[in-house]
Amino acid sequence: MLKVIIYSFSYIYGGIPADDSGNGGGFVFDCRFITNPGKFAEYKSKTGKDFEVKLFLETQTEMTELLKNVYQITDKAVKKYTERNFTNLQVAFGCTGGQHRSVYAAEQLLKHISDKFPNVICEINHTKLN
Repeated sequence: MLKVIIYSFSYIYGGIPADDSGNGGGFVFDCRFITNPGKFAEYKSKTGKDFEVKLFLETQTEMTELLKNVYQITDKAVKKYTERNFTNLQVAFGCTGGQHRSVYAAEQLLKHISDKFPNVICEINHTKLN
């Protein structure tokens, strides 16, 4: 059975998470081109899990377009990995501080894969959230 581990991380504070499965990595998506909610006072203390940040990312940035592309790539990989009996796939989203954009993107991918592929095990790890 395939297990997909999804990470959010900070490029500044820790970098790309290591792949502990022994497969040597997976997909890494850089969210830094998306407008950073953390640059605005009203979002600075919030995270990509908070409603206000989600709304900002969904309506004021290119995040929806990025995620459409991510879904196309990861859907194909999940399908092929399942057919070939692979056991692990890692997907990581990075941004500057690992608090807003990468967290939101990771949460959205978790929901997408869980809904579309109910037989796939999904885990999420936000490396910079407390």
